[in-house]
Amino acid sequence: MTDDAPIHEAPAIFNSKTRPQSADDEISNFGRVNYLEVTRHQHDQRLDNFLLNRLKGLPKSHIYKMIRSDEVRVNNKRCKAHDRLQREDVVRIAPVQLATREKPIISTEFANSLLARVVYEDDGLLVLNKPSGIAVHGGSGLDFGVIEAMREVTGKKYLELVHRIDKDTSGLLMISKKRSALKTLQQHLVDKTIQKHYLCLAKGQPALNEQRIDQPLLRYTLGSGERRVKVDATTSQNQDSQAKESQTDIIVHRRFMLADEPVSLIEAKPLTGRTHQIRVHLAHIGHAILGDDKYNVHDKSGVHRLCLHAWRLDIPGYETITAPLPDDMVDWLPEHTELPE
Repeated sequence: MTDDAPIHEAPAIFNSKTRPQSADDEISNFGRVNYLEVTRHQHDQRLDNFLLNRLKGLPKSHIYKMIRSDEVRVNNKRCKAHDRLQREDVVRIAPVQLATREKPIISTEFANSLLARVVYEDDGLLVLNKPSGIAVHGGSGLDFGVIEAMREVTGKKYLELVHRIDKDTSGLLMISKKRSALKTLQQHLVDKTIQKHYLCLAKGQPALNEQRIDQPLLRYTLGSGERRVKVDATTSQNQDSQAKESQTDIIVHRRFMLADEPVSLIEAKPLTGRTHQIRVHLAHIGHAILGDDKYNVHDKSGVHRLCLHAWRLDIPGYETITAPLPDDMVDWLPEHTELPE
């Protein structure tokens, strides 16, 4: 079977005891074999993403192990994580042990605060100005994130993240309201035809007003199990390196002093979409982002948040979408600072 190949075989006939349920509905009992019938909302979705959305609380590594161990089948056939599902496919999931927990209670105040932060909406796309400190989805000890809260407050069965931004990063987050919109927007991301612009406060004052940081990035894991990213300068000499090509353009908009330390207001435009890309690239050139507890551990600025904000989106076929710099970042700027438009 080739990579990302759809599974076209018609589903097997099930008896009344194993009649598949709609994949749009939540699984009520994980302790038994479950059969889920793919609907138009999951058509052409990768199997691993399909399972991640339905087995919340189960580590990603366990889901991949289930697939390899033949505990997941599609139309009674063995499958791979990257296989694409088709409408009316039937996915068989063996019994799994999930941590038992009640459905998270999402306060009306929090839900309304998210709705008030919607900066763009049409039939297929919703763009939210996410506050810093809130994860985009639940997991890793979090009961819920933005996407779960938005599903709850809107009552929509289909809302999916188009992309992700870090928990402590504020700003524009794209959420699809239709499968067709999700596929189109994610293809734009693959083709690099969506341009994201970030604003950040960084230590020091770069000598150049504009420059491109072109450094490969490598993901690795600390002894504690926490994931990190670093520049891998040996990539060109090491053919076996797992580092990925990464480029970020930066523009310096303002240089000033904060707590007697030189800092800069910088616009960063990632040309690739790697984990922690802007944070690691800026730290690599000596201008780590203020408030970054991973890549600026000796920060003396006194700020209390990661000063990185997803500010602007240029999407083909859409007007430019922006989210103003949050007040807690504006407060650290000198008076009368002109912000980019």
